[in-house]
Amino acid sequence: MSGSLWHGFADMGAVQRDGAFVVSRGEGAYIWDENGTRYLDATAGLWFTNVGHGRTEIAEAVARQLSTMAHFSNFGDFAPETTVALADRLAAIAPVPGSKIFFTSGGSDSVDTAAKLARRYWNEVGRPGKRIVVGRQKAYHGMHVAGTALAGIPPNREGYGELMPDTRTVEWDNAKSLLELIEREGADSIAAFFCEPIIGAGGVYLPPEGYLAEVREICRDHDILFVVDEVVTGFGRIGGSWFASTRFDLQPDMVTTAKGLTSGYVPMGAVFIAPRVAEPFFAGGVWWRHGYTYGGHAGAAAAALANLEIIERENLLAEAARLEGALHEHLAPLADHPRVQEVRSGLGAVAAVQLADPAEALPFVKALREQGISGRAAGVGAMQFSPSFVMTDEQVAEMAAGVRAALG
Repeated sequence: MSGSLWHGFADMGAVQRDGAFVVSRGEGAYIWDENGTRYLDATAGLWFTNVGHGRTEIAEAVARQLSTMAHFSNFGDFAPETTVALADRLAAIAPVPGSKIFFTSGGSDSVDTAAKLARRYWNEVGRPGKRIVVGRQKAYHGMHVAGTALAGIPPNREGYGELMPDTRTVEWDNAKSLLELIEREGADSIAAFFCEPIIGAGGVYLPPEGYLAEVREICRDHDILFVVDEVVTGFGRIGGSWFASTRFDLQPDMVTTAKGLTSGYVPMGAVFIAPRVAEPFFAGGVWWRHGYTYGGHAGAAAAALANLEIIERENLLAEAARLEGALHEHLAPLADHPRVQEVRSGLGAVAAVQLADPAEALPFVKALREQGISGRAAGVGAMQFSPSFVMTDEQVAEMAAGVRAALG
């Protein structure tokens, strides 16, 4: 095996010593390694394979697009036809009617786009002092500069110095912590509050009852933009709805998305921007000097359109809601195991099994593989579960049995 690849989020010395887990193909809820061994994919890749692996329909849509026009630009007045069609398709399912769609190359791009736009918006409406962007403890907002600074995972910021001034962090589960920050800093200095409906990579933490509505109301009362990070929860993973913002009627000012937009078949992200925020830039005479070469890539747009069609045709939003119950039913009983501290489940097609000893997390990933399960550690000592929406209840039961066996 080549030793040239530098893996993300990895101890490369350990990878070089022990070897990589090389995946060769996937179908439905399964993947196969390079030796032909089959595994249940407990995480849908990195939260993204919502429609399952091996969907040739998406590959064929991309091939048709690349054969016709791989990509052009959407700077100035340029726009690939397929990109325009996707923007209209997304606007039709947006949590806020009349939203505009700004395309990116992934979730980290989407977060940085929203952070820049929040500050620029207040500048355009004559309140340039509103510059602070606020995140929550445990939150993950991608790995670009703004997202790393904004997120509530201190180890991800170590060794870089100050990445971005005017960022603040509040408690993840206490709306009053946001209120106290506003009182300290002054609402006239705060541009936006970023909020994952379900904290994802930080360990799969579900919002306390009423929390999302409360922070939304605080932002509305103090004229702070409410940015909902739905890179994980968007496009059905929340269960039963396209977005958590819709399920909980959050009426966000912006929504950051990626992953499930194409089910990971090609890289793409999008920011949904409510009319209030878009209006100053659509009134004429204002340039927002921001964009990405591959934002709205025509091939990616073709993949997204095919992916959305599959989700709708196969009623996968309802299947994600089914998984919400199945994951809770089969994983929650693992909380009785002495090596498990708690199980977080019951909202969306996600769950976490929190190990009592966080140091066991990385070895446990390998123990799961011995049970035919491809899993992943998230946060501090949690096992992440975020399967494809096509995973059956029987496969969820098989997965839970494998986890219990790995626990010993």
